[in-house]
Amino acid sequence: MAPNTRPSKALGQHFLTDSRVLMRIASAAELTPQDLVLEIGPGTGALTRHLVSSGARVITIELDRGLAASLPERLGNPPNLTVVEADARTLDLELFLGSVTDYKVVGNLPYYAANPIIRRFLEATPQPRLIVATLQEEVAHTITAAPGKMGLLSVAVQYYAIPRLVCSVPPRAFRPPPKVNSAVIKLEIRDNPAVDVPGSQGFFDLVRAGFSSPRKQLRNSLSHGLGVSTQAVASLLSGLKMDSTRRPATMSLEDWATVYRAWEEFSENVPSD
Repeated sequence: MAPNTRPSKALGQHFLTDSRVLMRIASAAELTPQDLVLEIGPGTGALTRHLVSSGARVITIELDRGLAASLPERLGNPPNLTVVEADARTLDLELFLGSVTDYKVVGNLPYYAANPIIRRFLEATPQPRLIVATLQEEVAHTITAAPGKMGLLSVAVQYYAIPRLVCSVPPRAFRPPPKVNSAVIKLEIRDNPAVDVPGSQGFFDLVRAGFSSPRKQLRNSLSHGLGVSTQAVASLLSGLKMDSTRRPATMSLEDWATVYRAWEEFSENVPSD
């Protein structure tokens, strides 16, 4: 094995090598020769090869200097491939996209960086049309969860996108095998956010407050997160005819939006706890 293809523990590298999974990912991306796709973490280029063969213009973002430098030659220097050495979490999209507003994102994401990378692109201007990502299976299930098992990450992703589980990926599909299972998810970015709220930042602040104590009843978790009395929160929820004893995980996006709209009007007169 060449030194520059050895997986880096420091970078959390696990190279996906299973051809069937690679084909599932490429298929989920639905690439055409007219597409521009950003691939996050190409590694040794196993997935890149599939993306390039679609005829799409492929820009790979690789943090590992050695892998970034050797990737074009390893794939035969295809004309539709551009390799960029950069961190996808802090990527300056304007630098690479220019005036392009229609693009896709595909990647085998390091476990430690998956959440910030997904958030980076969901909140980007412009947003990608879709994201196909391989990440830890537990995180994938949280992202795709329905009310009853939702968390802050579920709400944050589903606000911007419609998530779908593409397939599960066992450890043996990687080199070296990780200690946990992985999964491929597809996020189809919405034309507009899932719910209509006065401001996304304030909405997420309230949702974050609601999940500050996720095992507590809603009135208690919101009280803790917002720093107001449980009586005030109970009064707010009662006015909405919403059960204040339910758990945050049972709340849908529309439920959170309903609470947030009411909170915006209610909060000016709420006494601090």
